[in-house]
Amino acid sequence: MPMAKADYIEGLAKGLAVLESFDTERQRLNATLAAQRTGITRAAARRHLLTLTVLGYLETDGSHYWLSARVLRFAGSYMATSRLPRTLQPTLNRLAQQTQAAFSAVVLDGGEGVIVARSAGVAEPVRHLAYGLHLGARLPAHATSTGRVLLANLPQADFNAWLKGRELTRITPQTEVGKVKFKALIGLVRRDDHCLARDAHELGIHALAVPLRNMQGQTLAALNVVGTADQLSDTAVVRKWLPLLLEAARELRPLL
Repeated sequence: MPMAKADYIEGLAKGLAVLESFDTERQRLNATLAAQRTGITRAAARRHLLTLTVLGYLETDGSHYWLSARVLRFAGSYMATSRLPRTLQPTLNRLAQQTQAAFSAVVLDGGEGVIVARSAGVAEPVRHLAYGLHLGARLPAHATSTGRVLLANLPQADFNAWLKGRELTRITPQTEVGKVKFKALIGLVRRDDHCLARDAHELGIHALAVPLRNMQGQTLAALNVVGTADQLSDTAVVRKWLPLLLEAARELRPLL
């Protein structure tokens, strides 16, 4: 969104960048690490960390800082007020109850997919659940079925801009990190209008995803089912899972 430079609050942007610098790799940061992760000076990082602590968004032992439960206010407010999760959740619940499998709906945020709705069947073995599959989880777009579907539905110029200068991290031996091959992979997803990802994000975890579009043809999210190689065999994908996901996408389209 274009805006006048005078309207841009740089301090707010830096404060949010400090909050976003905490992740699963670095749950605790000091001023030096926060500065390195955000590209601001150590003195500025320290002031932001102290301010966020006073506001209740961080906790500290006097040296390192970590996120407090207050940050969940943002996620809770989004889930409670956003139309998209509330629209998708009943369908995911029905699919999970019907099949006893795990389903997620994901939106694209930069280089990651964010789970905004999820439901899993009660009979699904815990060992079959991929790591980090919970509401609000952020997963690398290039290594997941939903992320690839969302990237394939970007305009070509936007996808090229997304890929330019971006490092595709190798998460498993099956993660595609070569940009030429990754472009070709996204081209196939765009042609097929679905994506089957095998072992790309976590070994032993397979996922099939389709786009969720509104009546204007805009892709708002991606819907996937997650399982093992046996559950998502090529035959099962063609005969069961892909028709199931496509039918759910058709039913949701007038509601999005």
